[in-house]
Amino acid sequence: MTKTAIPAPATAKTWIGLFAMSFGMFMAILDIQIVASSLPDIQVGLRIPLEQLSWVQTAYLMAEIVAIPLTGWLSRVMSTRGAFTAGLLGFTAASVACAASEGFRSLVAARIVQGFCGGLLIPLVFSAIFLMFSGRDRTRATIVAGLMAMLAPTLGPTIGGFITDSYSWRWLFLVNVGPGIAAMLVAAATVAIDRADWRGFGSVDLLALPLLAVFLGTLQLILREAPHRGWSDGRMLGLMLICVGCGAGMIHRCRHHPSPLLDLSVFRDRNFTFGCCFSFVLGVGLYGATYLLPVFLGVVRYHEAFEIGEIMFVTGAAQLAIAPIAALAEPRIDVRLLMLVGFGLFALGLVGNGFMTPQTDFWGLFWQQLARGAAIMLCLLPTTSLALSGLDPVHVPNASGLFNLMRNLGGAIGLALIDTMLEWRAPAHIGALVQRLLAGDASAARFVGLPTERFTGVPIGDVDEATRELVEPLVRRAGLVMAFNDAWLLVGGLVLAAMLLLPLLRRPRRAAPGDPIL
Repeated sequence: MTKTAIPAPATAKTWIGLFAMSFGMFMAILDIQIVASSLPDIQVGLRIPLEQLSWVQTAYLMAEIVAIPLTGWLSRVMSTRGAFTAGLLGFTAASVACAASEGFRSLVAARIVQGFCGGLLIPLVFSAIFLMFSGRDRTRATIVAGLMAMLAPTLGPTIGGFITDSYSWRWLFLVNVGPGIAAMLVAAATVAIDRADWRGFGSVDLLALPLLAVFLGTLQLILREAPHRGWSDGRMLGLMLICVGCGAGMIHRCRHHPSPLLDLSVFRDRNFTFGCCFSFVLGVGLYGATYLLPVFLGVVRYHEAFEIGEIMFVTGAAQLAIAPIAALAEPRIDVRLLMLVGFGLFALGLVGNGFMTPQTDFWGLFWQQLARGAAIMLCLLPTTSLALSGLDPVHVPNASGLFNLMRNLGGAIGLALIDTMLEWRAPAHIGALVQRLLAGDASAARFVGLPTERFTGVPIGDVDEATRELVEPLVRRAGLVMAFNDAWLLVGGLVLAAMLLLPLLRRPRRAAPGDPIL
């Protein structure tokens, strides 16, 4: 690729700009989990039917996943600073609209705008890091942004539960206003990377935009609804045809148009392509863990939102503790070795949760959270460096959008796999437990939480109605826990399988001070 001079040494102004951008990104990511823990309060407040409640989250995620790949084009047209401040302004204004909503439709409409604007912020931050910093400063900047990005899902349930309990659900959105305006003004004053080129607005292939939006929107809708409706449902099959057709059309236009909306040529770089694969798998694990653990703690252990946040804070604390070590290791150790350690530790933390019982609580989840939290920075830092450090800076904004899109797609597909697993496996496990209990299996009784005196290996025969009413909820809960275990093992197994790609990676060349970026 073309040689381009490395960024000038970072100044205090540069770091202030990074912190402002990272904080804006933190709010956008936090908004997903902070709302998730308070959905019941929103349902009651706006009288939303239970079957429609999930759209409060789905609308945000669908809009976010459509916005992410557009950041490269928008940063060229508006500049990085212009695109970021516009995105943060839209996110803040949409937050006010969410808080002022008086019904389901107005809230979902505001969440779509909020998700689209919030989705622009994440790749803009990571592309800015590779354009504003070099050497060890780039590693430190990646850690700052990475901590913000990874702590937000962990802190979300705690913060959301506290705000809702202390004030009302509307403050989940109003808390974005003051910090959003402040971060926007600071970023506008301190970030100066590139210049806007409005001439590029009309020259790019805008006809690919609706194809991209429909492709990603229908893909997200399929992943959200198919586990419940069934993958062979007629409506799902119709959406799949639309999704494939629009995706194929979008890829064709991006490959053959002289000014494509997305520059797919970056996938010719082997390390970028494999970096996207690892980003995808990281998304599966991150989104899967932050979905499975709070649902388990709420549905099985009956914890409230604030208690769930307190338990999940172990992951965030481990991230903070390992960050300095990751910062020291990343410039000195082969990124492939760091990825081996990071993804291996991450897989261990996921697989370790695959052996839960209905009685598992804080200490039974402690070391697994510790492993995952310690692994995240060891996965994120080398993977980001692997994917982006070898690219010419002119390609970084577009590549950063694609790189972050893969993580979100991984999360969406991972959640669909998890939902499918829970939907299919829970009834099967419940039926198997019933048969084992009727056969007098003491180990099954112990797992369910029943007294083992009656289970001596001799079939217990028919069960009276009173016993059935007592045992049935315990068996259902135990079967659900076994389905949770299957989901944890599936996600952990996918991470382990991805590690087979490590020998195929090229070792990135580490730039010496003053060297150009290749």
